[in-house]
Amino acid sequence: MRIVKVPTSYYQQFDADRNLEFAAEGYAGWQKEDLELDLDGTAVVVMHAWDCGTWEEYPGWHRAVEYISRSYDICRSVFPELLRSVRASGLKVYHVVRPGSTYFKGYPGYDRAVSLSSGRTEANERVALNPVRQRLDQFRAGHVFPGLHNRDDIARGQRNLDFPEEAKPVGDEGIAENADQLFGLCKEDGVNHLIYTGFAINGCLLTSPGGMLDMQKRGLLCSTVRQAVTAIENKETVRTEAAKQLALWYVAVMFGFVYEADDLIRCMK
Repeated sequence: MRIVKVPTSYYQQFDADRNLEFAAEGYAGWQKEDLELDLDGTAVVVMHAWDCGTWEEYPGWHRAVEYISRSYDICRSVFPELLRSVRASGLKVYHVVRPGSTYFKGYPGYDRAVSLSSGRTEANERVALNPVRQRLDQFRAGHVFPGLHNRDDIARGQRNLDFPEEAKPVGDEGIAENADQLFGLCKEDGVNHLIYTGFAINGCLLTSPGGMLDMQKRGLLCSTVRQAVTAIENKETVRTEAAKQLALWYVAVMFGFVYEADDLIRCMK
């Protein structure tokens, strides 16, 4: 094993203090300590890093998914040096992509993931939808997300989806469109710790196929990089990116650790 020490952020979710007005204010909160990182047993995951086109090309998509512009900034300012350092160190890089798309199917890393998967699908039985439920779903689509007037643009954009230039797979880096394929890569490569980057930390990286919920069930430690993710924000949180801060806390308590991009880069030189 190739082991390095990396400054690692964690959240100390104890001890609540019954003498305070709000007992949780007794928690020690965010802490940082140099912890081991096994370079042979760890992989960096680039998940749902997409070229979604421009506002002019797909205005409805950009109107509904407000973090696209921040994801582009991260691709330009964080990914190049981080991924260059990761690859130079020999740390594995995996890509988790949008299921059902085709933009990744010409890459050898996708063929490798398919060959290593069990072939099982996680098609859970679903309840039947009655007319009331269908009307509620339709109401949500029109009034919650994404807005009926945005749907056509989103569908057009997703048909033309691609990797951004800064996050394109290199060589035979594994490319997985579901948890089974990602787990096959992890087993083959001896990986037990996944460090997630990509978009969005409080949405896809948690709940989409191959996200943290899926992989934690399979025994993987799931961490993230503060500067290499953004979150879905709302009108009340976007100025401070409060949703991102809450999501980082959630990852630290429920799944793994939080790293700083500069710390990871330094430890790999």
